Amino acid sequence: MLNLIPLFVAVPMGLAFFTLITSKFSKRTSDVFTFLGVSFLAYLAVRLITAGNLDYMVGGWKWPLGIQLHVDKLTVILLLIINVVAFLATLYALSYMERYTAKPKFYALLLLMIAGMNGVVLAGDLFNLYVFLEIASLASYALVGFGVESEELEASFKYLILGGVASSMILLGIAIVYANTGSLNMADIAQFLSTHGERSSIYFVYALFLMGFGLKSAMVPFHAWLPDAHPSAPAPISAMLSGVLIKALGIYAIARIFFGMFGVNEMLGWIMLLLGTLSMVVGVLLALGQYDIKRQLAYHSISQMGYVMTGLGVGALAGSPEVAALGIAGGLFHAINHATFKTSLFLCAGAIEYSTGTRDMRKLGGLYKRMPFTSTATSVASLSIAGIPPFNGFWSKLMIVIALFQAKLYVYAAITVFVSFVTLLSFIKLQKFCVFGELKPEMKSVKEVPVSMVIALVVLALLCLGLGLGFPFIEGFLLDAASGLKELLVFNI
Repeated sequence: MLNLIPLFVAVPMGLAFFTLITSKFSKRTSDVFTFLGVSFLAYLAVRLITAGNLDYMVGGWKWPLGIQLHVDKLTVILLLIINVVAFLATLYALSYMERYTAKPKFYALLLLMIAGMNGVVLAGDLFNLYVFLEIASLASYALVGFGVESEELEASFKYLILGGVASSMILLGIAIVYANTGSLNMADIAQFLSTHGERSSIYFVYALFLMGFGLKSAMVPFHAWLPDAHPSAPAPISAMLSGVLIKALGIYAIARIFFGMFGVNEMLGWIMLLLGTLSMVVGVLLALGQYDIKRQLAYHSISQMGYVMTGLGVGALAGSPEVAALGIAGGLFHAINHATFKTSLFLCAGAIEYSTGTRDMRKLGGLYKRMPFTSTATSVASLSIAGIPPFNGFWSKLMIVIALFQAKLYVYAAITVFVSFVTLLSFIKLQKFCVFGELKPEMKSVKEVPVSMVIALVVLALLCLGLGLGFPFIEGFLLDAASGLKELLVFNI
């Protein structure tokens, strides 16, 4: 199992170049090799569930000098999210991307993005975390503008500029950490700080990392790029950006660095809680006024990531280890749930646009009569994101609210419940305008999307239901991962 860890990076990175070469002889080879590659990665991620803590030293060099790839329960959760969503997005793209030219280039960029995200999650040192983050970011910049229309190129350029600002902050923070500790390995830095104490410059690093990774995860007030980038990208990439990228490059990095390397304190806990609450409220209120389906979903990504950050904030602030673990576990579970229902919603939006030629809700209606599978998947994902039982979104939101109450953060608990109610209103609007109502005359010739797209939507709908019904069976795994994060046992130091 240990020797399989580098494959999470090596396989997609190697395939990215291999598919481009083989596509010169046959265009279909890129479909075949990409799908087989992401299927293999999803299989590897599932196998890691029972693996326990693992450390792979590249080239046999021990840390802190060598490159360390680290696996623990938090890593496994993120690898599952990334590679399962990538598998479903690729399955969906087999038919969806037929409308685009340069399909092999799309797959090459997608594979590079997957390699970068897997690398960020596995990296045991700050420098390689930054390198993999840039690989994923550069691929995503190109994918946002893949359609090369004016609005897509504008969104890609905005994303590139703001992403470059975030990367510069992160790189500067890494340089300051190295200047203060003489190491880039996260376990070694944690050990150094625990014995030598923090220096004043480390607080400046806190600010740089929170702004840099906060921008990558589109936390308010660092969210300006996301409402343009997500609607502009092809539907499989919108799903990847919302479902996994903002988690791997943003939320995960914040959790790993602040809980596992620096150690959290009350100040950081309040900052996380405030950022999370602000993102929840601003995101959901901005979503209410949208009639472009994908733009509405983009604002909900901001809001839902606020839930995850709020869970981490409770984990940092709660005095009781049990309450802290519950808050963090709720945040982690919501990250998993968000990957399922938001991936489903973006793919449903892509399916609606694929069949009808529009994303404007006001031009739609009665689609359940012509697109039953897409409409059902849209309804299931809408109920899930709104937190309606027994779907998975209910349980993660409930865990976060209970943790807030137990931590005596009653105002924040009330805000969290209010945001969930407004989310429900927003998705009632989506259902009313798109799925139900009268079928417009111009929509009477609309047909259901191709079978590969339908399969991806059905699987995601089943996951939304299955994760909700199966919550008692995975609760222990989530609490173990959260307890390890809270107790700063992320690395074996």
